[in-house]
Amino acid sequence: MLQKLDFPAPAADGRAATASTIPPERDTRLDVYRALCLITIFINHVPGQYLEFLTTKNFGFSDSAEAFVLISGLSAGLAYGRKFVIGRRLAVSLKIWRRAFTLYVAHIMTSIVTLAIFAGGALYFGRQDLISEINIKPLVDHTEQGIVAMVLLGHQLGYNNILSMYAVVFLILPAVLWLYARSPFLLFIASAALWLAAGIFMIVPINFLDEGYWFLNPWSWQFLFVIGVICMMRSRAGHSLPRHPVLVLLAGGYVTLSFFWVVLSWWNIDFSYGLPAVLTGFDKTFLSSTRLLHVLALAYLLAVFPIFSRLTRLRIDHPLVMIGRHSLPVFIFGTILAMVGQVLLFVTGRDPVWGSLFVVLGIALHFAYARYLDWISGLSRPEAAAA
Repeated sequence: MLQKLDFPAPAADGRAATASTIPPERDTRLDVYRALCLITIFINHVPGQYLEFLTTKNFGFSDSAEAFVLISGLSAGLAYGRKFVIGRRLAVSLKIWRRAFTLYVAHIMTSIVTLAIFAGGALYFGRQDLISEINIKPLVDHTEQGIVAMVLLGHQLGYNNILSMYAVVFLILPAVLWLYARSPFLLFIASAALWLAAGIFMIVPINFLDEGYWFLNPWSWQFLFVIGVICMMRSRAGHSLPRHPVLVLLAGGYVTLSFFWVVLSWWNIDFSYGLPAVLTGFDKTFLSSTRLLHVLALAYLLAVFPIFSRLTRLRIDHPLVMIGRHSLPVFIFGTILAMVGQVLLFVTGRDPVWGSLFVVLGIALHFAYARYLDWISGLSRPEAAAA
């Protein structure tokens, strides 16, 4: 069962505790998987370089975005599940909504910085065609409306659309926890019904400046998030995942089928039989069942085979654990780096060598930034303990 993740307590002499003082029951698995997702997202957000072909999206239906949202659901269940009890529900809800507002502010900030990076690139390199990239041009053509649309989440830039979806999902998290307290099964059915209805009837937040809609539909992706919440809360209540050979065979078979489907490009095979695309397609916006089942099957295999637990139980000062523990600032840092990388690729004629070198440097900077964040946190712990 996963334990709560937090920082090491201060040592008795007032210094921050070292990794050797961390109790052995501390669990780092979520941090490690989250770090791997963050690094993969960064690589995928600099398209056109060689490392992109090594990421998970090339070997299965789902990619790091699905894994990140599932892990976020697990983390939310871990952080808020046991606290959401009668007498504390309002306080916990306010804390959750404050987190949602933080995600919203982070989304707006990264969007503004992205605009500045592309506009700066257009000015410095004399490449005005940069303004036509990643859905920036509507903001330039309709500046007044575009600013309002961006603040109201009615316009999203390319590669800047995860946090907005995540913020909306966090807004409904108190309702999710309340319904779980009534019946986990009822919560699952309600969430699945919303996912299915969103996919069939195209229920999705719209964009204001064009006829499009959000790239990641929160009413669809909430289902994966809720599954994570349910799994974590049941785990903390003492219910372990079933480890039946049939389930392992089904999950392994589906992951294998997905691998060959993507690698051998079997996309022309039609198995829709007139059913809605959300059930038979591969759409990312509405999280088609093919993608949903793939990330769940992969997560199941990682959970039931002990070797993966052993490999991801690392020291608290391991670089991957640090990245995962500081996920939001690292994600923002990675997004900004990726936007710089996109401009670099654009002005170099999309040279994959330059792009690959930049991504390698960017990954190293991820580790350095996480180490810096951990160092800053360590400086503040003794003062907090004294207070």
